[in-house]
Amino acid sequence: MQEAKQRFSEVVRRAVSEGPQVITRHGEEVAVVIDIAEYRRLQGKAPDFGQFLLGDPDWDDDIEFPRSRELPREVDFD
Repeated sequence: MQEAKQRFSEVVRRAVSEGPQVITRHGEEVAVVIDIAEYRRLQGKAPDFGQFLLGDPDWDDDIEFPRSRELPREVDFD
């Protein structure tokens, strides 16, 4: 990791030109530096939940969301 810190620009350049660069600490792999395009590809296009709901999800009109019919618990304010 110390070497990666000292040569960070080179690590980034190699990630762009050669592919993922694995960073190790005491011989153990701890991180990977990847090109932004690869990151975005891996991240995918996960929809925003709010946009999903506003986009009229394909639910049947008779969908039920069951709720408990139990009374709320009593709270002692002493």
